[in-house]
Amino acid sequence: MKIDIFGDNRYPVDRKYLRTEVISVLKEFGFNESDQVLVEITVVGNRKIKELNRKFRQLDEKTDVLSFPLEDRNPGPDGMIRLGDIAVSFPEAMTMAIRTNKIVDKVIAELVCHGVRHLMGEHHE
Repeated sequence: MKIDIFGDNRYPVDRKYLRTEVISVLKEFGFNESDQVLVEITVVGNRKIKELNRKFRQLDEKTDVLSFPLEDRNPGPDGMIRLGDIAVSFPEAMTMAIRTNKIVDKVIAELVCHGVRHLMGEHHE
């Protein structure tokens, strides 16, 4: 499995912990660590998450996490199955961490794992 995490130094994230949590969710869906699957995660600020929300959901407001599943689950030329992208707002995660008395890395992992479930086809009622 390949879990790519992108983000600005302003948004420190425990990448090892986040990868472990994402891999755990992917295993629930039948993937193994040796599978050639890719999830890309970007940690952003509120301005960027609002811009993405406006562009892709036509909602002019910030949000905590967005997921962008890829329709084509066929392996690419490199044999990699790309599941999609996830954007998570560090400032929103920080606010949630303070409100719920949790460590921000745990909140980020919860939000990203929620996004992974969306990539896998689970949706809200």
